[in-house]
Amino acid sequence: MSLLDETVAAIAPPDEDAARRAAARLDSLTKPPGSLGYLEEIVRRYAAIRRDPEALFTRGAIAVFAADHGVAAAGVSAYPAAVTVEMLRNIGAGGAAISVLARRFGYELLVTDVGVATDTSTAPFPGVRYRRVGAGTRNFLDGPAMTPAQARSALEAGIATAREAIAGGAALLGIGEMGIANSTPAAALLAAVTGIAPARLAGRGTGVDDRGLARKIEVIERALALHRDAFGDGAATLAAIGGFEIAAMAGVCLAGAAASTPVVVDGFIATAAAAIAERIRPGVLGHLFFSHRSAEGGHALALDALGARPLLDLDMRLGEGTGAALAMNVIESALALFHQMATFASAGVSGKLE
Repeated sequence: MSLLDETVAAIAPPDEDAARRAAARLDSLTKPPGSLGYLEEIVRRYAAIRRDPEALFTRGAIAVFAADHGVAAAGVSAYPAAVTVEMLRNIGAGGAAISVLARRFGYELLVTDVGVATDTSTAPFPGVRYRRVGAGTRNFLDGPAMTPAQARSALEAGIATAREAIAGGAALLGIGEMGIANSTPAAALLAAVTGIAPARLAGRGTGVDDRGLARKIEVIERALALHRDAFGDGAATLAAIGGFEIAAMAGVCLAGAAASTPVVVDGFIATAAAAIAERIRPGVLGHLFFSHRSAEGGHALALDALGARPLLDLDMRLGEGTGAALAMNVIESALALFHQMATFASAGVSGKLE
């Protein structure tokens, strides 16, 4: 059995009994019932996913994957493809936004090249790991972006990364990405999965002008028409129009679900990865937290289609896992309240009048 098949087979639904037991403790804390709002639902969901009514937390880890995309040649990005490798170096060196947030919150940052066009593995960048599937995907206007074998390898790169983080003690995972032009395959994937029109999903990405946005929408529409026959299967959809880093993030979602470890999804591109993970193994969404409502394109529409409630709404659209890092800190804060607040009994505080 392959690593992907083994992972998918190991996924079980969250433990609702653990959620009920965590809820009972929440109601015993020195506060009016439900007064912590959605923070209480976060605790219940965390306990259910972890299959642990104590909702124990050790530490967090964020997996950031970088790759390039052949569709960049269609002029769908305001920045040149060379920026991917430049930002890979910056993230690894600690100078990117996600590097700052990971340090600030004490989260392990796992930065992985899964398919950047420029191969730096012979002179590795500090802080970067290499699980390269190829030197960028093919242009999906000319055929499938990946072969089925490449899509599986990229999914398994994410699975292996998640397993490594979990083996190191992580009880909460975040996913993020870097890849010039990757909002185009992300929008195409979300359109294929949700049925939302490309014109409603596509955004300006790194800052394309009106003509660039119109070109981007037309490219996505052409891709959907060209690859329509692949959309009945999650892995085939991914291979047709996805990217190596999107596949790797989907692999983390699958691996987290298999290992009873919650995964915090970043923004627009990471949501596409989550949607594909759900298509590969229905039920995966129950193991995920969605960090924020991105300002990119139709992210709010995609979240609604997936039935996902984001924890934050900060008008962010940077990517890299920055939204995931902030939301992980919110989750960690909710768990701290759960563990450290006194109960009515322990504090000698009178409960609600009957």
